[in-house]
Amino acid sequence: MSLSPKSPSPGSPFGPPESPEVRTTAGAVRGTREAGVAVFRGIPFAEPPVGAHRFAAPEPVRSWGGVRAAVAYGPPPPQAGVFGMDALSPQGADDDWLTVNVWSPEPAPDTALPVMVWFHGGAYVIGTSGIPEYHGARLAREGGVVVVTFNYRLGTEGFARIEGAPDNRGLLDQVAALRWVRDNVREFGGDPDRVTLFGESAGAGSIAAVLAMPSAVGLFHRAIAQSVPGTFFSPELAADIATACAAELGLRPTVADLSTVTPAQLAAAGDAVSAKLGRWTDRWGRIAHRSIPFAPVIDGEVLPVTPWQALAEGAGRGIDLVVGHTREEQRLFTAIGGLLGQVTEDQAAEALRLFAPGPDGADRYRAAFPSAGPESLYELVHSDWLFRMPSLHLAEAQLAGGGRAHVFELTWPAPGMGGALGACHGLDVPLVFGNLSGTEAATLIGENPGPEAEALSAYIRAAWTAFAAHGDPGWPAYDPDRRLVQLLDAQPTTAPYPEDESRLLWQDHVFPALPLIST
Repeated sequence: MSLSPKSPSPGSPFGPPESPEVRTTAGAVRGTREAGVAVFRGIPFAEPPVGAHRFAAPEPVRSWGGVRAAVAYGPPPPQAGVFGMDALSPQGADDDWLTVNVWSPEPAPDTALPVMVWFHGGAYVIGTSGIPEYHGARLAREGGVVVVTFNYRLGTEGFARIEGAPDNRGLLDQVAALRWVRDNVREFGGDPDRVTLFGESAGAGSIAAVLAMPSAVGLFHRAIAQSVPGTFFSPELAADIATACAAELGLRPTVADLSTVTPAQLAAAGDAVSAKLGRWTDRWGRIAHRSIPFAPVIDGEVLPVTPWQALAEGAGRGIDLVVGHTREEQRLFTAIGGLLGQVTEDQAAEALRLFAPGPDGADRYRAAFPSAGPESLYELVHSDWLFRMPSLHLAEAQLAGGGRAHVFELTWPAPGMGGALGACHGLDVPLVFGNLSGTEAATLIGENPGPEAEALSAYIRAAWTAFAAHGDPGWPAYDPDRRLVQLLDAQPTTAPYPEDESRLLWQDHVFPALPLIST
């Protein structure tokens, strides 16, 4: 029950309380009221995963007395050094990483609003719920939903295969956060029987994994997966990568050895391996070429099979699903690598050799796209392998298993950065949250978002929140005959899946657990 008196109606002369209080299962919390919603930040959902709890499955948080201030985001988990993110979690920083944040239009038990739980991305090595891109006020206020964001363990702490520890600790953190939502969200005005997961990139990959996890059954009812990566590791590959990370410290990948070093040191060891992944291309294959040292592990227990296999076998039959991707997923990474306008024929040929499906994949790509130059071919095959085809195949697996899926493609060419990146990876994030300026992701849109960006964002937010409320985003479900998808552009339209050449190239491909190539 709420600790404060029932909030006055919006028309009351007293107005809503500026410091709303809610009782969780562990104790009372006091938040703030900002931009028309109640906000609670940094609420722990599990014990800090350090000391005796390090490399273990998350433990329920201990209760506290009195009223806990919930006005500041919890500290980020240890980060990789990509984009300087390691500075967010320096040596000696607070270790209470596993926290949630809640935005609610009306934090009262009888409100029963739809709940949307955000899974952040970051290649499983960076990211935190407290960055401005994920501020949930506008989505909650205008969409009439309760928005929840949270942290989970990353990199070696969360995803390395360590002897003596459960695999996929980051995924276990995510399930623990969903249990917290089930047990507490009613007090914040949410309906625990209408919980929708939504996430992008590694967050969408995590959602795909959660769809396949027995421990997550019953904790959510709908899911929106934006740009699902196809990278899931075999136990052998994950163990070999963990061995290389531990060797950077002169240690073995065991709980006993790695417990002797700090989380910051362990993250730095992962960075050292990432910096020289080219040494292991003959052992680790495509992930070494794409600098992907961590991903969920198909361990047979926490994550029994790949998401595509699980959905095809009916694991998501009772879950409503929206899944999609951006048109030019790879363009952002081409820019980050300094290759825009610089891709050579040799680089395109190498990309086709490595990432096109089947022994004749490179030739079939060239035949399917006869007018494509080196850069177009390079970006097509990278986009298809990492995001576009895994996303489409997830929808098709859902159908094969007797479920329903709605598919989208973001096609709007964003004007930011001179329009150079088009509809690239990550563009959907500011559009979904409505945070169109003042964040790094929003630079893709431009400094002064115009009416097109505002209108498209409003359309996407309305579709996402409508789906969370009643399971229908506003366009037809995908089916194997018509293959209708929603094209998210200045004028959203419904049309047959536009990347049909790519679909046909990949139609017989099975996204497996990536293997260790040689020992």
